[in-house]
Amino acid sequence: MIVHPFIVVENCKEEIKYYQGVLGGEIEILRKQGEEVLNADLNVEGAILKFADTHAAKPVMKGDYVRVFLKIETEEQFRSIYGQFAVGGSIQREVYEAPFNGLLAIVTDRNGVCWVLSYYRT
Repeated sequence: MIVHPFIVVENCKEEIKYYQGVLGGEIEILRKQGEEVLNADLNVEGAILKFADTHAAKPVMKGDYVRVFLKIETEEQFRSIYGQFAVGGSIQREVYEAPFNGLLAIVTDRNGVCWVLSYYRT
């Protein structure tokens, strides 16, 4: 079984660029209707985040109560992602020292997607 986060956003064409700016990776457009992007993938370090425009997925409510867990490789990258998602979003749980010798934070981005960010020190 393979599991991929499926994130629904308004204006997928622009928002996938936002996520690429925060997380890096390569965009793969899967389905378009004219100039509108209906479905796209963001391939980041071996992970795939799947995106759909609200016109394609028709969500019941913004965010749909799904949280995406990210295990981040470096503290610098952790703090960068946290800061970028917080701009225009909201912090649910400030960065804190976790009991596993690392950092945790929960932040909802500007699209209402809730991210659980983690960094494990080695």
